[in-house]
Amino acid sequence: MAEGLINGRIGDQFVACSAGTTPSGYVHPKAIAVMAELGIDISANRSKSVEEYAGVYFDYVITVCDGAKETCPVWLEGAGLKTHIGFIDPAEAVGTDEEVTAVFRQIRDDIADRVLRFLQDSE
Repeated sequence: MAEGLINGRIGDQFVACSAGTTPSGYVHPKAIAVMAELGIDISANRSKSVEEYAGVYFDYVITVCDGAKETCPVWLEGAGLKTHIGFIDPAEAVGTDEEVTAVFRQIRDDIADRVLRFLQDSE
């Protein structure tokens, strides 16, 4: 969702590439649905491993889950500004369909608030 929000909202200033240390292999359907509510289509996105970006320099590396913060590859250590802005994993939410969707919306909104504000304040 962070990649979609950055590219969809401030893509004229930043290009986001999202990847994980243990990618799921798919983009969660609820993430696609709640992003579509904002007019951002992430249905063509895919789950990627950080290994796809080995050797690529990034101005910013933002980890969003604690596991990634702890296992971030050493080669990313030499990248630009590295920061952690943590969120719970909405894919682990339990409850009714509406309760789980509400968690995805909350995380989406928190990412929009905290990550986008961080990037805009960093310029």
